[in-house]
Amino acid sequence: MGVVVKNTGSWYQVRQENGEIVDCKVKGNFRMQDIRSTNPVAVGDWVQIERSSDGVAFISRIKERKNYIIRRSPNLSRQIHILAANIDLAVLTITVNYPPTSTVFVDRFLCASEAYHIPVLLVINKTDVYNSSDTEYMNELMYLYETVGYPCVAVSAATGDGINDLRDRLRGKVSLFSGNSGVGKSTLINALIPGINLKTSQISSYHNKGMHTTTFSEMIALPSGGYVIDTPGIKGFGAIDMSRNEIGHYFKEIFEVSSGCRYYNCTHLHEPDCAVLTAVAARRISESRYKSYTSILGDMDDGKYR
Repeated sequence: MGVVVKNTGSWYQVRQENGEIVDCKVKGNFRMQDIRSTNPVAVGDWVQIERSSDGVAFISRIKERKNYIIRRSPNLSRQIHILAANIDLAVLTITVNYPPTSTVFVDRFLCASEAYHIPVLLVINKTDVYNSSDTEYMNELMYLYETVGYPCVAVSAATGDGINDLRDRLRGKVSLFSGNSGVGKSTLINALIPGINLKTSQISSYHNKGMHTTTFSEMIALPSGGYVIDTPGIKGFGAIDMSRNEIGHYFKEIFEVSSGCRYYNCTHLHEPDCAVLTAVAARRISESRYKSYTSILGDMDDGKYR
């Protein structure tokens, strides 16, 4: 058995138990199976490989995954795209500014991670360029998400502030790194792994948005122990393979309060004696989190996804 450490489209790199890296293709019968994913094999998968008579290596079997995280395929099809498999921690890199990360995006990512039982660490990058207003908002975000149950770390990949704390939290784990383009994810990994020299780019000063620099997912060893999985920058997450009644289960505070609703199938939108609506009105549930919840329901109603 070996683990998939890089996906380059039609080829996969598999690190075998002896450390050898083998370039592999996917055996044709994977394409025949009822897999709705654009990539039936993902970085982090443990796989069996076979060699043909001409020496070409093929992935012939995938070991059952302990978890995985998916998003809609970026080509607007009905298929999904598996970002990575067998993850111990999902690290979502966000920025208060340069460019700003929306709380709706954050909450959609958290919802998807909860659905697939993956713990999340929120990393707020670029603290070195924030003014006092940005810093105040950052502290509010950290308080909000830590109160809900998601640990947060404020860092500057440029100056190194907070990098040692982050490195300690990653030690011994397989950690997926994700985030919008332009938040400094590749720069952050460069700071964690000196000498790796992942490609980075500046954000657009006109649009205050980032450009994609990572093309394919890749698993990289941490000097302190563990691995990071670098993934291409993403624009958003939608509700995938979830029913309307499940969405509230993946917002921790909504699920906790919902036991007080009059109706067991309450949507928390308009029903009488809804404990969630009462908690939102009393500010025991954040308005921004509730807005994210309703936006996911709205996308399901409209047939949209992000």
